[in-house]
Amino acid sequence: MGVPNPTPLSSLLLLLLLLLTLGVRCYARQVHVPKGPLYRVAGTSVSISCNVSAYEGPSQQDFEWFMYRPEAPATSLGIISTKDSQFSYAVFGPRVASGDLQVQRLKGDSVVLKIARLQSQDSGFYECYTPSTDTQYLGNYSAKVELRVLPDELQVSAAPPPGPRGRQAATSPSRLTVHEGQELALGCLAQTKTKKHTHLSVSFGRAFPEAPVGRATLQEVVGLRSDMAVEAGAPYAERLAAGELRLSKEGTERYRMVVGGAQAADSGTYHCTAAEWIQDPDGSWVQIAEKRAVLAHVDVQTLSSQLAVTVGPGEHRIGPGEPLELLCNVSGALPPPGRHAAYSVGWEMAPAGAPGPGRLVAQLDTEGVGSLGPGYEGRHIAMEKVASRTYRLRLEAARPGDAGTYRCLAKAYVRGSGTRLREAASARSRPLPVHVREEGVVLEAVAWLAGGTVYRGETASLLCNISVRGGPPGLRLAASWWVERPEEGELSSGPAQLVGGVGQDGVAELGVRPGGGPVSVELVGPKSHRLRLHSLGPEDEGIYHCAPSAWVQHADYSWYQAGSARSGPVTVYPYTHALDTLFVPLLAGTGVALVTGASVLATITCCFMKRLRKR
Repeated sequence: MGVPNPTPLSSLLLLLLLLLTLGVRCYARQVHVPKGPLYRVAGTSVSISCNVSAYEGPSQQDFEWFMYRPEAPATSLGIISTKDSQFSYAVFGPRVASGDLQVQRLKGDSVVLKIARLQSQDSGFYECYTPSTDTQYLGNYSAKVELRVLPDELQVSAAPPPGPRGRQAATSPSRLTVHEGQELALGCLAQTKTKKHTHLSVSFGRAFPEAPVGRATLQEVVGLRSDMAVEAGAPYAERLAAGELRLSKEGTERYRMVVGGAQAADSGTYHCTAAEWIQDPDGSWVQIAEKRAVLAHVDVQTLSSQLAVTVGPGEHRIGPGEPLELLCNVSGALPPPGRHAAYSVGWEMAPAGAPGPGRLVAQLDTEGVGSLGPGYEGRHIAMEKVASRTYRLRLEAARPGDAGTYRCLAKAYVRGSGTRLREAASARSRPLPVHVREEGVVLEAVAWLAGGTVYRGETASLLCNISVRGGPPGLRLAASWWVERPEEGELSSGPAQLVGGVGQDGVAELGVRPGGGPVSVELVGPKSHRLRLHSLGPEDEGIYHCAPSAWVQHADYSWYQAGSARSGPVTVYPYTHALDTLFVPLLAGTGVALVTGASVLATITCCFMKRLRKR
């Protein structure tokens, strides 16, 4: 009986089983380069990657690069190899030796061909070849990509400043001086004539003053990306968000950067950098050219370095009631008040010998609105601007209390985003002494209790006689009465309380009486005042004194105190009537009542005398 012939399918299965048994595997070597064509610009660099996969042999593969020029598409020119240093053709030898052409290994099976500076004759097809390490010749051992070198058509320059038609731009970078708080505006012209579809990105950068220009020293301010998005460098992001930094495109080739509210840190050399981008066949955007132009050297003049304040005229010596005028001049290379800058000016006064700038007298704020400082309300004081930078303080009627050292304080503000003001500088003038003659008023006061002794339920009359020496005509007197209450035999440590008084205008002023009863104050003579406490009670006990004051009225109808005094103490003690002690029960008998009343009266008198001695 014969053996049957095997079928074709069974024969194939047997062959595969035999190959697997013998350990034979199948390979299909593949070499990969980017899709082309790749467009790059003469004078720039290019990197072309190449890697191999599904190969047999060691993990580190070798690579050889060839070029095919358009005029000889069948002729291969050896460029560089990873295993043979003598591989390069003579046309490429010097460039390989100088490093302009080099191959860099990324991994064992991946390299990149780098051309540092492209030339027009570098256009052509580039082939990446991998010498075989496989046991069988399977798959793809090389791959080609086309590179086309375009002429450099990118142009970047500083935009000429606005001016009359026909004005020529300066050949060297201009030097701009900008006041702090003003706008800094710079223009840049950028265009390309490349025939291919490309995009431009434009960036404005700043280098520190006197620093060499380079990528390491150039700090980006703001840029317009290739997708038309506006982005700022890290230090300027907040200002871009606040609207203080703007970048716009005007026309087809003009770009304009505006920095609002210039600061001292904005000083430096500004540059415009334009980059040209093209989209490769794989969809990615690649920068193919970049150029930079110096726009201007910018100096930001800070207000603190320019603001100066002077005052005049010199030392003042005036009499009371006379007008006092002081002038303040703000100087320096300052921007005029307006949209970018604002100023406030005020006067401060410190009493003679007192430290510090003193208290505010009057000021004009950034809107030109005047105001008076604490303690000057109700007086005729004017603060006004009399020239472009000259301010005047006028006190219609000076007082001795106005004597002291005056200083003018000026503050400069810059306007940020919107209407927000930021204080940028302040300066004080030298001290200006002002002397106001004293009135020479001397007051004396003598007070006493009429009758010497007062009993409960009666009216206590306290008199105060005032004597005056010196002073101007028309001097008026005022007097007030004050009391200090005893607490457990001692005087209170608190302030004296006002009981009542008569002002310089003859108007009575009533305070708080300790006993809560009626009070009357009156002028009984040109220099004599009287206080009456009606229905005297035990709560009215205390030490009273009279406090006269002298007042002068000036031409502006304001009053000021020219002198004051204080009388000696007057003790008010409400005695108890002797008959009041006799109201005891009649059952005790008249004799006993008399003895008891006498004892009580003696005890009260004794205690009162002890308290007087203690005081």
